[in-house]
Amino acid sequence: MWHPVLILSIALAAAFLILLTGERRENLRESWTFIAGGIMLYGLFQLLPGVLNGQILRHSVLNVFPNVDIAFWVDPFGLLFAFIAVGLWIPTSLYSIGYMRPLKEHAQTRYFACFAIAISATVGVAFSANLFTLYLFYELLSLSTYPLVAHHQDAQAREGSRKYLTYLLGTSIGLALPAMILVYGLTGTLTFSEMGVFGGGISAGLQVSLLLLFLFGFAKSGLMPFHSWLPGAMVAPTPVSALLHAVAVVKVGVFSVLRVLTGIFGIDLLAGSHLSTIACIIASITLITASLIALTQDSLKRRLAFSTVGQLAYIILGCSVASIVGVQASMLHIAMHAFGKITLFFCAGAIFVATGKKYISQMVGLGKQMPWTMLAFFIGSLSVIGLPPTGGFISKWYLIMGALDADKVWVVVVYLVSSILNAAYFLPIVYRAFFCSDEDSQYKDEVKEAPLPALIPPLLTASGCLLLFYYHDTLFKLAQLAVGG
Repeated sequence: MWHPVLILSIALAAAFLILLTGERRENLRESWTFIAGGIMLYGLFQLLPGVLNGQILRHSVLNVFPNVDIAFWVDPFGLLFAFIAVGLWIPTSLYSIGYMRPLKEHAQTRYFACFAIAISATVGVAFSANLFTLYLFYELLSLSTYPLVAHHQDAQAREGSRKYLTYLLGTSIGLALPAMILVYGLTGTLTFSEMGVFGGGISAGLQVSLLLLFLFGFAKSGLMPFHSWLPGAMVAPTPVSALLHAVAVVKVGVFSVLRVLTGIFGIDLLAGSHLSTIACIIASITLITASLIALTQDSLKRRLAFSTVGQLAYIILGCSVASIVGVQASMLHIAMHAFGKITLFFCAGAIFVATGKKYISQMVGLGKQMPWTMLAFFIGSLSVIGLPPTGGFISKWYLIMGALDADKVWVVVVYLVSSILNAAYFLPIVYRAFFCSDEDSQYKDEVKEAPLPALIPPLLTASGCLLLFYYHDTLFKLAQLAVGG
C-alpha cells in the first residue's frame, strides 16, 4: 500500500542515485529524476480515490515528546499540495536540462541532488500531521535549497544565499520555534485539528502574539517586512527560481501559514476575534506594496519575484478572511499560481538561454523571434493577473466570493486594485515583444527559440493554465474536503 513516508523516500533515493552516478553519465543521472517523479506521481494517484471518499491515512514514525510524534497523514489539502510539487518537478527537471547544459553550468550533479532532496522535504511538509513534523521538513527544505541559491559561487551568489539562509533560519528559529513551544506549553499538543487546539482558553493578547510569531516566523511565505530574501535569491539559475516560486519554497511558506491558521487557530477562532482583521491588514499591505514595487523593476526575474510576494499575500489574505469559501480559494490559488508563475520563470530562463538578456527594456520585438516562448509568457501572465480562460481567474473569483461571504468588501477592493497592478506590470512586456515596429525591434534574424528541453516545459505549463480553467473540479473537491467537508 502506498504510504506518505514511502513517497517522500523515493525522492531521497533519487538524490542518492544522482550522486552515485555523478558527472560521468549525464543522461542516466537525469533519468533518476524522471523515474522518481513518475513513481511518486503514480503513488499520489493511488491515494487520491480514498481521500476523495473521506479517508485520511495516518502514520506515526517516532514519539519524541508526550503527545508529539514525527507523524504523517494524507488529508485533502496535503494531497493537493503534494500533487502540485511532484507534478511540477517533472517539467522543471526537463527544463533544467535545457537550461544547465547549453550554459555549461558547473556542479550539475549537486544541483540535481539538492533539487530532489528539496522535493522530498516539500512532500514531507505536505503530509506532516503536526506542527513539529512540519517544522523539521520546513528546515530541511531551507538547508537543501541553500546550495541551489549559492550555485554560481560568485560574490552575488554568496550575498544572496547568505541573506536567504539568514532570513529563513533566523525567522523560523527566532519566531516560529518559540511560537511552537508556546503552543505546546499551553495545549499539550501540536497536532493539527479542524477546530484548532486552543479551545477558547487563551487570552486575546497571547492570541495576537502567537499569530504574529507564526506569520513572520514562516518567512518563506514572503510577508513584508521579511520578504527581501526572495528578490535576493534571484541570483540563482532560473530553474532554481522556478523551484523557489512555484514548486516548493514559497508554496511551503504559505502552506505552513494556512496549516497554522486552520489547524492550530481554527477558522472559528479567526472569525470570532481580531485575528482575522490583523492578518488581513498585514497581507493587504504586502499585496499592494509588492505590486507597486514590481512595476519599477527592469530585471524580468526581479519583477517576477515581487509579483510572487504579492501573489503569496493573495493566498494568506484569502485564508485570513476566515470564511469557508475564502480558505478553499486560497488552497486553490496555490495550484493556479504555481502553474502561472512557473510558466513565467521558464520563459525568463528560455529568453536568457537564447539571447543572454535579463532586462525587460532589452526585450522589445522579441515576440517575433521567439513567438512560442512569448505566447507561453502571455498565457502565464493572464493566469497570474486572473483573467479567463486561465485557472487564475477561477481561484481569484472564489477569493472574491470568500471575502464577500466574510462581509469584508474592502478586501475585494484590495484584490481588484492588485489585479489592475498585475496587468500593468505584465501586459506591457507582451505588447513590446509582439507589437513594436520593426524599426524599434532589438532583434532581427539572429535570435531563435531556446533548445527544446527549455521550450517544451513552458508550453506544457501554459497549457496547464488553460486546462485548469475548464478542469479544476478535482482540485476544488480536495479544497472543499479540506475545509467544510
